[in-house]
Amino acid sequence: MAEIVLAEPIWQQSHDTDADYAASSSTRAITYGDNRHVSEPFDSERVPPTLVSEIQRFLRVANQIESKEPRVAYLCRFHAFEVAHNLDCNSSGRGVRQFKTSLLQRLEQDEQVTVEKRKEKSDPRELRRVYHEYKDYIKKNSGAYNLENRELTNAQQIVSILSEVLKAVTNATGSQVHADSENIHPKPESYVMYNILPIEHGGTGIQKAIMQLPEIKAAVAAVQNIHGLPFVEDFQKHGTFMDLFGWLQFCFGFQKGNVANQREHLILLLANTHIRQNYKQSSIEKLEDGTVDELMKKFFKNYTNWCKFLRRKSNICLPYVKQEAQRYKLLYLGLYLLIWGEAANLRFMPECLCFIFHHMAYELHSILTDAVSITTWDKVRPAYGGHFESFLNNVVTPIYKVISKEAQNKNGTADHSTWRNYDDLNEYFWSPDCFKIGWPMRLDHDFFNVKSSNDDGTNAQVPPMTVEETARREGIEDGVMEDIRDENQEHKWLGKTNFVEVRSFWQIFRSFDRMWSFLLLSLQAMIIMASHDLGSPFQIIDAIILEDVMSIFITSAVLELIKAVLDVVFTWKARNTMNITEKRKYLLKVIVAVIWTIILPVYYTHTRRKYTCSSKKFGSWQLCYSSYMVAVLSYLMTNAIEMVLFFVPAISRYIETSNFRICTFLSWWTQPRLYVGRGMQVNQLSLFKYTLFWGLLLWCKFLFSYNFEIKPLIEPTKQIMKIGVNRYDWHELFPKVKSNAGAILAVWAPIILVYFMDTQIWYSIFCTIFGGVYGILHHLGEIRTLGMLRSRFHLLPSAFSACLIPSSLRNGIEETKRHIFHKRILKVSENEKNGVAKFALVWNQIIGCFRAEDLINNREMELMAIPLSTELLSGLVRWPVFLIANKFSTAISIAKDFVGKDKHLFKRIKKDKYMYSAVKECYESLKYIIKILVDGDLEKRIVFMIFDEIETSIDREKFLENFNMSELPTLHAKCLELIQLLVEKNECHCQNYEFQEIYDCPCGQVVRILQDIFELVTSNMMTHGYRILDLLHSSELIQTSSGVCTSRQREKLLFVSKYGKPFINFPLPIDGPINEQMKRFLLLLNVEDAAMEIPSNLEVRRRISFFATSLFMNMPSAPKVRNMLSFSVLTPHFMEDVNYSIKELCSSQEEVSIIFYMQQIYPDEWKNFLERMGREDLDDSTYESKEEELRYWASFRGQTLSRTVRGMMYYRHALKLQAFLDMAEDEDILKGYDAVEKRNMTLAAQLDALADLKFTYVITCQMFGSQKSSGHPHAQDILELMKRYPSLRVAYVEEKEEIVEDKPQKVYSSILVKAVNGLDQEIYRIKLPGLPNIGEGKPENQNHAIIFTRGDVLQTIDMNQDNYLEEAFKMRNVLQEFLRHRGRRAPTVLGLREHIFTGSVSSLAWFMSYQETSFVTIGQRLIANPLRVRFHYGHPDLFDKVFHLTRGGISKASKTINLSEDVFAGFNSTLRRGYITYNEYLQVGKGRDVGLNQISKFEAKVANGNSEQTLSRDIYRLGRRFDFFRMLSCYYTTVGFYFSSLISVIGIYVFLYGQLYLVLSGLERALLLEAKLQNIKSLETALASQSFIQLGLLTGLPMVMEIGLEKGFLTALKDFILMQLQLAAVFFTFSLGTKSHYYGRTILHGGAKYRPTGRKVVFSHASFTENYRLYSRSHFVKGFELLLLLTVYDLFRRSYQRGMAYALITYSIWFMSISWLFAPFLFNPSGFDWGKIVDDWKDWNKWIKQQGGIGIQQDKSWQSWWNDEQAHIRHSGISACLIEIFLSIRFFLYQYGLVYHLDISQENKNFVVYVLSWIAIIAVFILAKIVNVGRERLSTAYHLAFRLFKAFLFLGVLATTITLSRICQLSVKDLIVCCLAFLPTGWGLILIAQAVRPYIEETALWDFARVLAKSYDYGMGVVLYAPIAVLAWLPVISAFQTRFLFNEAFNRGLEIQPILPKRKEE
Repeated sequence: MAEIVLAEPIWQQSHDTDADYAASSSTRAITYGDNRHVSEPFDSERVPPTLVSEIQRFLRVANQIESKEPRVAYLCRFHAFEVAHNLDCNSSGRGVRQFKTSLLQRLEQDEQVTVEKRKEKSDPRELRRVYHEYKDYIKKNSGAYNLENRELTNAQQIVSILSEVLKAVTNATGSQVHADSENIHPKPESYVMYNILPIEHGGTGIQKAIMQLPEIKAAVAAVQNIHGLPFVEDFQKHGTFMDLFGWLQFCFGFQKGNVANQREHLILLLANTHIRQNYKQSSIEKLEDGTVDELMKKFFKNYTNWCKFLRRKSNICLPYVKQEAQRYKLLYLGLYLLIWGEAANLRFMPECLCFIFHHMAYELHSILTDAVSITTWDKVRPAYGGHFESFLNNVVTPIYKVISKEAQNKNGTADHSTWRNYDDLNEYFWSPDCFKIGWPMRLDHDFFNVKSSNDDGTNAQVPPMTVEETARREGIEDGVMEDIRDENQEHKWLGKTNFVEVRSFWQIFRSFDRMWSFLLLSLQAMIIMASHDLGSPFQIIDAIILEDVMSIFITSAVLELIKAVLDVVFTWKARNTMNITEKRKYLLKVIVAVIWTIILPVYYTHTRRKYTCSSKKFGSWQLCYSSYMVAVLSYLMTNAIEMVLFFVPAISRYIETSNFRICTFLSWWTQPRLYVGRGMQVNQLSLFKYTLFWGLLLWCKFLFSYNFEIKPLIEPTKQIMKIGVNRYDWHELFPKVKSNAGAILAVWAPIILVYFMDTQIWYSIFCTIFGGVYGILHHLGEIRTLGMLRSRFHLLPSAFSACLIPSSLRNGIEETKRHIFHKRILKVSENEKNGVAKFALVWNQIIGCFRAEDLINNREMELMAIPLSTELLSGLVRWPVFLIANKFSTAISIAKDFVGKDKHLFKRIKKDKYMYSAVKECYESLKYIIKILVDGDLEKRIVFMIFDEIETSIDREKFLENFNMSELPTLHAKCLELIQLLVEKNECHCQNYEFQEIYDCPCGQVVRILQDIFELVTSNMMTHGYRILDLLHSSELIQTSSGVCTSRQREKLLFVSKYGKPFINFPLPIDGPINEQMKRFLLLLNVEDAAMEIPSNLEVRRRISFFATSLFMNMPSAPKVRNMLSFSVLTPHFMEDVNYSIKELCSSQEEVSIIFYMQQIYPDEWKNFLERMGREDLDDSTYESKEEELRYWASFRGQTLSRTVRGMMYYRHALKLQAFLDMAEDEDILKGYDAVEKRNMTLAAQLDALADLKFTYVITCQMFGSQKSSGHPHAQDILELMKRYPSLRVAYVEEKEEIVEDKPQKVYSSILVKAVNGLDQEIYRIKLPGLPNIGEGKPENQNHAIIFTRGDVLQTIDMNQDNYLEEAFKMRNVLQEFLRHRGRRAPTVLGLREHIFTGSVSSLAWFMSYQETSFVTIGQRLIANPLRVRFHYGHPDLFDKVFHLTRGGISKASKTINLSEDVFAGFNSTLRRGYITYNEYLQVGKGRDVGLNQISKFEAKVANGNSEQTLSRDIYRLGRRFDFFRMLSCYYTTVGFYFSSLISVIGIYVFLYGQLYLVLSGLERALLLEAKLQNIKSLETALASQSFIQLGLLTGLPMVMEIGLEKGFLTALKDFILMQLQLAAVFFTFSLGTKSHYYGRTILHGGAKYRPTGRKVVFSHASFTENYRLYSRSHFVKGFELLLLLTVYDLFRRSYQRGMAYALITYSIWFMSISWLFAPFLFNPSGFDWGKIVDDWKDWNKWIKQQGGIGIQQDKSWQSWWNDEQAHIRHSGISACLIEIFLSIRFFLYQYGLVYHLDISQENKNFVVYVLSWIAIIAVFILAKIVNVGRERLSTAYHLAFRLFKAFLFLGVLATTITLSRICQLSVKDLIVCCLAFLPTGWGLILIAQAVRPYIEETALWDFARVLAKSYDYGMGVVLYAPIAVLAWLPVISAFQTRFLFNEAFNRGLEIQPILPKRKEE
């Protein structure tokens, strides 16, 4: 359509000269439309990104006021149109034209109609009227603001918008409008949306409850104190908010949104720190210096260390005047926060921020002191000051561009050494060379030069004074500055900094060289000792043996040389940034290593056995030594010094961290001078603990290795060397090699690999032992069952008070040690009298939460609740009914037949506390109800007499004497009938009934039951009941209400008058405590033994048990909420599910809908949900009315964002409740939290204020902006979450186009929003220098949003996690851990326990749950203490926010290398001297993948991440900088686990190929036959000793131990056996293959990437094609190779080896190969369903035949998949391809060995036989090519000719075969052996072709290789498919599979068959 152009206003002349008419026409600038008025609101949410920030607020206000003020709404929309048109007059932005057209059409429709509805004569007057109405409303109701009046907030926003519109309308009238001009123009209003603190709202905002807190007032006053600052007058004219942050913005050009964000950030930090430090003071209205000093110390610790490291003076300069010093400090804090808040991706570079702050701090100090530049003699001004976004444009953007350009590395596939990542760029600022960049920055410096770009960045000129100014600031010598001036203008790429990530397995040796050297030298020493056959360890001191053992130091020297050479080779690309001294050191290390490598062997060979002996003898031993030994001692001198320093870590720490020259010199040789990795030593206690751990472990390992691995092989090795083998079964390529070296290598190689791998197994064993003991000592699992919970429930109130209730005698930060827990309970019980009441209130809240989550039903909630009564204040508890469920009936049973004395009966009852409590409560309740119920005076006297008689008898111990207990059951039944009647029929209509009719109504029934009870008690139970009867039958005068005395005759009945009027108070009050007490009494009387199983839900049982257990664990005392540390939670979200929609819930996935699945898996919770909804079932008609509740119910049971948000918002709920308990009186506690909060709005506002002060939750929804603009359902779901939880904040990145010089330009901004009036409202907008996601997605997503978090501590939560209310109550205690100093350090990262909530249905989920649980519990428990190598493993960890804020953030984001981004935060924290610990008294829920394909993708991702960690500088530095034993801990708990898995798999291959060599060459047969002749029995044992590989199963021991700790060891044993029956061994063996494949492949070739797993709830069937694609190369190919090896080995060893020996050697390998081949089908739901099998076969054939190409996905075509599968090889280097070719050669061994065993070879061992076999292969390939060409040319046009051609070829091949069988003795066996020989050869050729693809891709060879590969894949698929199809044909197999796959569900009684996927319908 034509472009929309705004017309000029048309002013119509009229006799009415009033300006009203002119003004009324001012909006008629557009064409008139029809008069229909559209009442529907205009869609204000679908606004183009380029316009949304400017016009959306006008459209929203128009929608809000349209119903009342349609003309004003029209004017708002019209103004929005004008703004949009001015912003983009050509409509070039995306979606702008369509939007403007739509808005224009709406304006045309509304124009005339709204004019008619206008109440004033003109538009300005109409606007002014509405404006003043809202203004008056604000003035009238402003006092209620502290009550969170939403209408008032809404009115303020409307006033702000109307002021803008009114100003625009009045300006449009121009000079035509004169009358009332002053009244028309309003005073400018600007409603600033705030996050937590309405700081810029003046008088209105300060009435908000949080602004009334004295700590907030003190912080705000300090920040707003600008008195005495320079430029104040200019600053005030600038019009910004006047405070220190506004002044910094004015000076340095920060963004407005950044300033507002960091202002609030600092104020909250100051307030929280202030209140913790001033808890004893009565007045805290003034900010103390200690508060600011504490923050200064935390914020600038890294900066001051950086300055010291670079030997630069800190630019933080403070005045001597105290009042001025605080303002200076606040300015420095504000400056750093503003730099950090706007730094974008630079936040990953902490020392780069230090560099920027260093210069800007200098400028700040110069401005404050009016300093004068010595070069220009002008006052110093900011280099980039004042202008809007000047800091972003001039400082951040240039560095960002460098990062961005470097990160353009072929999507992470480029070699790491070819580009600089975040670490490289940041580490450049570890060198004094960084100051050569200057300030203002010299953009022509080499730092800004990017290798991959032609632009050298020379687009800025440096002022002439920059060099001199920089020299003066930094104190750089003149000579250095001359070098800067004369620097060559030919710029070069600086290259890597300090480290190069080289893709090589040598990185493992280089990082952990001490460990590998130690293991290798120990192996050599043990072999030497075993060869000497030592009878005693003391024999080693013999001179000869000792000298031989000391030969290991020759090996050590060689290893040192290798290490020195590797250091030079691997750091070559970092030479440009390396200091000259470092280069000299590397060279010198090589020289020294070469010298020692020469000296030691020379001395050893020349002085061996030439000893010098001392004259003194020590018994029979004489000291003898050689020159070689003396040389060795000299060689070990440096190691001796290191050992001394190892035992004195304080000295080592001082030497490493000191900047003194002598200390630098001492550490120069051993370690490179780096800013990180210094001073990581622990205290001596921790050192002793992990040294003891590893000492014991290594002792056991070496003892086992020596006795069972090495020593048994020594003698057989000697025998093998002696046996001469002259005749081989093949053509021996190396016949002159003596001593059977090949056989020795085949025997020893697997054992050596096992030796290097089995330390991981020993670690698992010791982890089990130490972790289990540690868990027992920390009370883990003390309460595991309901029985245990019942037995210790009476201790919970005291434990709760001790842990979770702040004592009045303790302050917020004081710590209380709990060496003896019960002493602490006693102390608390004395100080906290209302602790029991608080426990009851919290307990009821937890139970209520269970009900809200539908985990329990209403009855269970009643049975589990604790009544709130005044008794609680005295310490008496009326226990929950589920605890005393059958206690009362049991007591009756005991008492009715009891024979004996009273004291014995009472002792027996009191022995059970709950029974005694039940009896006492029932008696008191009955007494209370009867007294209220009975009304007549006589009746009251009688009742009182009965109760007095009972109590008197008890006191005198004559109860059994005075009462007959046999009637107790009858009395129990009557009481139950009475209470049921009172509860269920509590109404009466018998006022006019006759005497006989009264018994027909409820009132009469109550009278009758009372009479029965009276008769029963007095006549049948009381021995002296006649006294009561005498009183009844005697005549008594009773005073009536009229004052007349009457006489009651003895024949009249009790409880009723002769006129039929009952003497009872019936009905009883419905409300009040009497009703609750009756209901509870009824439960006590009526409850059955089934209540002992309450709660029935297993999840509730687990949560309650863990909560109860945690109260007895060692946790810090809880401070008051106001004194606690503040914290934030940050959750990254990309495209995962937020909420399930109704369509998703009801739509079928293979005939199974999600809601149906949920109903089957959670049947009890579904019933509870229906009960809560008040329905028996939900049909289609009721879905709409309950849609929201249904969606949330289902979403809370999946791995959705809504589940995570609900869980994290429990923190806020808990904080408000705890704040209520801190300030509530006893009466308030008894009323209940919910009731008080609803009635007392002021208290509710105060609780909200404290919760806001202490807790913030930010979700960083990366795609929210694009989803919102595109109308994606996720955007609306996220908005619904914000509306559901008003304190929730969402941060996202907005991408929009701005028109710059008529060209669209993308602009990115970080935006924080909250929900206001049901819409998302922007709070902060911070423009970014460019696209933020230039590295790994998740850390970049976290980084952009971290600036919006608040508090001292930050918790990272993934969106597949959950939280629980009862756990949230312990958050205060956990945060106190950050104030606990372990030695000299406080924690910087604090890990928490995780509960895996996805392990309750399928066996796979159960296995994964246990595996993950063992890692997050016993694994992390051990690595945190004593090993001290816990890092950050993601998810629920808590970070010291300020520590990490100043040190690079909570993750690393460099592409590919930081794929496992979370763990690098732990590496970084440790390297920067942080302390990471772990606590188990608080748990967070976590979901895991539940399908095999999902699990495999996850494990592949983790393996990829660990391989990249292996190459990283972090692992290298940790391995080099840790002491020896801590380095061992680091290795075996990180990359060592994966490398050991790889070694174990390689060991199997080495063993089998060794056996293949021995069998095919004939060596094994010759050796065994010779051994039999010489009667050598140990040789066969030696050849079978590789079975130690099977010890890998012991790595599962920690899992068993953890199950034992938490569920009992009998349960653990049962679960372990059950897991094996459910094929857990198959699953874990399959997982081993996944880990080893992806770890090894990634190190060799790269290709690490994030693999989305998906977390769907329905267990869908995976097709055969999908399984083949996922597992073909990682498992199937390897499985077939192992099967082939085992088959060949079995075929050719039968003639001389026993079958039992073969089975013992290979059974585990058979198991592994079968597991790798068939596990994906065994664990595939409906994997053996015949219908599914048929569908899979069709899909498989279609996939194989489909041609690939551009745009064809790999799941559609084999060709596309095959090309994608080779991507890692295409991007790998030449060395990796050569290794791939070398490994492929192994497949030619089959052919080489087997052709000599063919009958046709006639035992000819000539090499010609092997050559002829290749001719046969070539002939087969030629035939295949001929057939393929014939098909292409003849099959279509000459079909018959093609058939004849194939027949001719077939006959020719058949004839050739028959001829060979007749002439050359070709047998059937030969044909089979040929297949075994040639099939591996073909596969080897395919692998070689893939490796050399770039060289043959354009030739016919590549097409042939592709055809051959397709044939192999099809063949492997058929071989896999055949047994599956056969098994699927048997119906019992499918049922068996379903049983073992879903055994957990069957055990819970769930229906699984309905949710299993069915066959596709044709």
